[in-house]
Amino acid sequence: MPRNVGLMFSAKYGLFIHAGLEMTAGPAPSQLAEATRGSAPRPGHAHTPLCLIIDEDASIRHFVALVLHGIGVDSEEFAGSHGLPTVLARRVPDLIFLDIGLESAPAMKCLATLGSSGYRGHVQLTGSRGQAVLEHVKSVGEQHGLQMLPVLKKPFETAVILKIAQSLKLGEPPSIAGRVDLSEALSRGWIEFWYQPKIDLRRKQLVGMEAVARARHPELGVLMPAAFLPGATQSDLKTLSELALSRGLQSALAFAELGASLHLAVNVHASVLDKIAIAEIVADHRAQHKGASGIIIDIAEDQIITELGLAVTMAEKLKPHGVVLAVDHFGRGYSALSRVKEMPFREIKLHRDFVTGLGSDKVNASLCKAVIEFAHNKGATATAIGIERASDALALVGLGCDLGQGFLFGQAMPEKRFVALLRQRAGVAKR
Repeated sequence: MPRNVGLMFSAKYGLFIHAGLEMTAGPAPSQLAEATRGSAPRPGHAHTPLCLIIDEDASIRHFVALVLHGIGVDSEEFAGSHGLPTVLARRVPDLIFLDIGLESAPAMKCLATLGSSGYRGHVQLTGSRGQAVLEHVKSVGEQHGLQMLPVLKKPFETAVILKIAQSLKLGEPPSIAGRVDLSEALSRGWIEFWYQPKIDLRRKQLVGMEAVARARHPELGVLMPAAFLPGATQSDLKTLSELALSRGLQSALAFAELGASLHLAVNVHASVLDKIAIAEIVADHRAQHKGASGIIIDIAEDQIITELGLAVTMAEKLKPHGVVLAVDHFGRGYSALSRVKEMPFREIKLHRDFVTGLGSDKVNASLCKAVIEFAHNKGATATAIGIERASDALALVGLGCDLGQGFLFGQAMPEKRFVALLRQRAGVAKR
């Protein structure tokens, strides 16, 4: 029986972190330890960056690690600096996040250790102490000859971590503004699929993932869908959707072998919904793995609002194969879809525009409540996308929202990074 990936919610910082895992299948402890070290470089990369995260607060450690994994940076987490010399002897990190706790002495001792070891990477101090204390500790690090970054005051958000990594040129480089033709991207093999975690907000567990397309251009870097989807032909959209489903199922199988049985969501354009051999592709992959979880086909609200008849037909056709439909970016067409008697969608995904600021915006809160109740009345699951703030996540839980996605829980990341994250979290839980 595959394990569920247990997660714990910290209301203070709005972070989902690993709790204890029950594991009856998955990688051996030696494999987990190796993955946690993050010593193996990614294919095509001479060096995979490593970050040490030293903080007594487990939720902060896991949060920083989650963000870094999403951009291709390995991490190791520590509650204190014990054993730091051993770690430095094994592999020198590129960056160290070091928290200044209630007592600043441990942080200063750690800086002294780093200085005496000849560490030449960067040190990012964090803390909630007064600015004078934080700056004093920073000056101690500079006295030891360390490369000290500007002190980061807690609490901090995802964008801050990304900015630090980008400034140090760690992880995936930001893509250059540009456009490519989807047909060329497909023919040249530039298309790959990244996975974003989907969280059960009430049970506080990782239950699924959404496959999102990226184009890795040899010169422009990793491009978002907006760079290659506009103007795409139906033929190319069909090829992209089939590739997403096939690759996504292969990834789901790899994750299941690690003990994480996750629902897979794949985006499909409404114009090619009835042209893809969805049932056949799913059947082929399930023949390899009997324990495959459910498949969700996401269709954007603006595409499906005039294709409800097709959606009803396809929902009935796919139901025996364990495939359901979801309406994505829902909200603007609420008045039109709320009058539909026969609802083919088993999941309603709230538009990020209505989720952002939900904790303090009464208008958005009212709309979200109406959509969540609408979904439940139709026997569907309510999912919020684009969750970035803890206050919004807590408000959604209060409104009865079922699932959530967003930077607060994890950004989309390549398959190898997603696997490394699952292994790392399992390795931390086993310690």
